[in-house]
Amino acid sequence: MSTYSLQVRQAVPSVDPVVVSYASGYIQHVSNNTEDSVTAQLIDIPEEMFFINKLLIEAGGIEAKVNELTNKLIEVLGEKLRENTAKLELTGDKSKRLLDINLLQQNNSKRDINSSLALLSASNDIEHTGRKMESRVDKKKLEKQERKIAKKVAKRNNKFVQYEASKLLNESNGDDYDSFFLKINPIDFGSGAGKSKDIKLDNFDLYVGEGQRILSDASLTLAYGRRYGLVGQNGIGKSTLLRALSRRELNVPKHISILHVEQEIRGDDTSAIQSVLDADVWRKNLLGEEQKIADRITEIEKLRAEFDEESLEVRKLDNEREDLEKHSQEVTEKLSEMESDKAESRAAAILYGLGFTKETQNDATKSFSGGWRMRLSLARALFCKPDLLLLDEPSNMLDVPSITYLAKYLQTYEATVLVVSHDRAFLNEVATDIIHQHSERLDYYRGSNFDNFYATREERIKNQRREYENQMAYRKHLQAFIDKFRYNAAKSSEAQSRIKKLEKLPLLEAPEDDKVVTFKFPDPDNLSAPILQMSEVSFGYTPDKILLKNVDMDIQMDSRIAFCGGNGTGKTTLLKLLMENLSPLSGLISRNGRLRIGYFAQHHVDSMDLNLSAVSWMSQKFPGKSDEEYRRHLGSFGITGTLGLQKMELLSGGQKSRVAFAALCLNQPHILILDEPSNHLDTQGLDALAEALNNFKGGVLMVSHDVSIIDKVCNEIWVSEDALVRRFPGDIHAYKKHILELADASGVVRRH
Repeated sequence: MSTYSLQVRQAVPSVDPVVVSYASGYIQHVSNNTEDSVTAQLIDIPEEMFFINKLLIEAGGIEAKVNELTNKLIEVLGEKLRENTAKLELTGDKSKRLLDINLLQQNNSKRDINSSLALLSASNDIEHTGRKMESRVDKKKLEKQERKIAKKVAKRNNKFVQYEASKLLNESNGDDYDSFFLKINPIDFGSGAGKSKDIKLDNFDLYVGEGQRILSDASLTLAYGRRYGLVGQNGIGKSTLLRALSRRELNVPKHISILHVEQEIRGDDTSAIQSVLDADVWRKNLLGEEQKIADRITEIEKLRAEFDEESLEVRKLDNEREDLEKHSQEVTEKLSEMESDKAESRAAAILYGLGFTKETQNDATKSFSGGWRMRLSLARALFCKPDLLLLDEPSNMLDVPSITYLAKYLQTYEATVLVVSHDRAFLNEVATDIIHQHSERLDYYRGSNFDNFYATREERIKNQRREYENQMAYRKHLQAFIDKFRYNAAKSSEAQSRIKKLEKLPLLEAPEDDKVVTFKFPDPDNLSAPILQMSEVSFGYTPDKILLKNVDMDIQMDSRIAFCGGNGTGKTTLLKLLMENLSPLSGLISRNGRLRIGYFAQHHVDSMDLNLSAVSWMSQKFPGKSDEEYRRHLGSFGITGTLGLQKMELLSGGQKSRVAFAALCLNQPHILILDEPSNHLDTQGLDALAEALNNFKGGVLMVSHDVSIIDKVCNEIWVSEDALVRRFPGDIHAYKKHILELADASGVVRRH
């Protein structure tokens, strides 16, 4: 065994011996080239060792150990090269070179073991220490390994996407939005005419962060005009897939325009409606180009008057004008195709549907809160009408009226929509198909809304489990016969027959079970009425601008109240009044003296020290228990194992929400007041929350946009409109119908 072979084997003991033999021979070959009069002047040690590094990692080597080996080789061979170069004269017959470096570098991206061996002139022998040594490599094993490595290299080189950070609507430099938009979506003057806008991406891998794979050999198919709901557990990589699509890190055809809504816009002095108009960079640029062309044609007319009609200058100007007029026609046709003349009315209708009044549409974007800026991002995307619209949890920052409007709008959206959401009611209304992301793959449920998907998937899992269990029982039966009669002369032929049957059985994998998530709120002690009451309560941040007027509300131990209404109508303010964080201008709020309230804030993360673990944070916030008790309590909300001991900044949004739920009930509250509790929770988390609230022995008052959880938990709907708070005569579905009737009466939903 050569020195290099020993070094490679020590660094990567688990790698196939065929690869070790090849790698060590290659390193020895590079070492020999440092002594050759011709190749010494051409060799690039780091480049050659990079190839070895990549080869060993692809073959299963541990990256850290391989890096250590190649760094050491670069140092040793580099020093050897410097010493030999000083001694050698640059002479020699180039035809006798064992390694043509230029050719090797030229083919580096496509190199596999086969091509490398051919370039080394070593199809039969591998050069080691200056003498020819017959190769002891098993050629069949070599070919198998070649195919395996070639497949991995091809996948890495051509099908691999590693997402680091991408923000479509807001790059880190927000001023460069226009150029970024045009980079992702170049203006198409007809080259895409007649081309299919279906998207089909086959056999790709997708990674996030430090090599964490979220999709393996996956295929994504999006038919133009369909609306896809992308579902899966928290942390599975759904948002990463959307971001990779939005940046064309996955190979989406250039003639398909893309827009991604994932965060709020940056606030400045631009008005809301102008911000929406500016989002359509195509229209903005084309209008500017149209004006420049008109100005230049006017300038040409003036210049023509200064020259003789038959002069060369006039002919040049006429040619330029002809080209400009031709391009002007293309621009005009493109603007007409985009219905540019209807842009302002369409932008105003979209904003109005998302809750912006005619007055607030002219307010500066910097005057809006985060939730309203998120709506602006959504309005900008809807206004642009991209061929592929990507939405990431659009309902998280919207109220019930706005979600209802958005769902209605998307139902008539003519292009492709891919939306990540855990809102079942929203997906039931919007989705024509469901894509389930799990286990590093994408499963398709065509022609399904969420409820159909859920039922179909449950049935599919039952069938898979039944088939798996039947086969396991059959295998066990065959194996028992084989074990009993294998060495029985009379039964040996039957045993052999069963062995063959056993070998031919397809290998089935046990169907995966979703992680079971449970929440449990502790039962409070009994309180006598009244528990929590508001009588004739009025409030405004200034006396001349009343937000809530003459509110009467009674919350009992058996209350299940959902508080609905548009953003800015005082829902969160009412919760703060009940929590005594604000004082009313008039009226009375009475509380039982022993009443304990558990409050879940919409922005609960702001109150957490994310540098601490969940256990440490809870022990500081609510002292008096042992770490084991805190861990057991967190476990009842799905924070199990080591999750409670990790820094909370490493937890997903849904996991942080579970920590917040665990914390709010440490004082065994009689009443739970919840502000948007469904945000960030996945389907399993939402089911667990709904079940826990139904089993809770105290009262519940929640502000939520999630129709499904309201429908499962609440039996009273209270609505805040025009400073008045009243009980709505019907359930949440009746309230949604009421909203749509109002929208249809105003023509908002129809005017797009």
